[in-house]
Amino acid sequence: MKGIVFTEFLEMVEEKFGIETADSIITNSNLKSEGIYTAVGTYDFKEMLSLVTNLHKETNIDVDTLVHAYGVYFFNTVKKGYHDILDYYKGAFDMIAGIEKHIHVHVRKIYPDAELPYFITHEESDDKLVLEYHSERAMSSFALGLMESTLDHYKEKATIKREFLEEDGTKVLFTLTRDA
Repeated sequence: MKGIVFTEFLEMVEEKFGIETADSIITNSNLKSEGIYTAVGTYDFKEMLSLVTNLHKETNIDVDTLVHAYGVYFFNTVKKGYHDILDYYKGAFDMIAGIEKHIHVHVRKIYPDAELPYFITHEESDDKLVLEYHSERAMSSFALGLMESTLDHYKEKATIKREFLEEDGTKVLFTLTRDA
């Protein structure tokens, strides 16, 4: 997993829960990296699981809610560092539909070793978008947070339905329906 995901996660923890909580989850996670990350480095996903699990223990907020909140938060990283991507798309549905065809292509150019989820588009229209999410990391809550923030960014309203195709969350169907 790319280091930017770790650096931004710890930034969110500091911002929302304080530096003491960030220090505590790093200490309690017994990390091979010792919690020292660079944005371009690559780190074991198990470290993220450990950090999120320890944040859950510190805050009593369930893991799914924390991962979702991180997806919402991470959108700010996209806005700050990749605003040209946001300018490229006319709206949220276009951008979300472009994840696999455009955005992930560019991410792979910058970070060839990035292990990204992938999306299969089943339906795409002005009012409806159906995407199938695949990831061994089962972080669909992160994807959901990013989608919700994308809608907010473009000032669009839509209902997002998430259906687990695999019980472990490695395959999830997202259906976005534009609100009338």
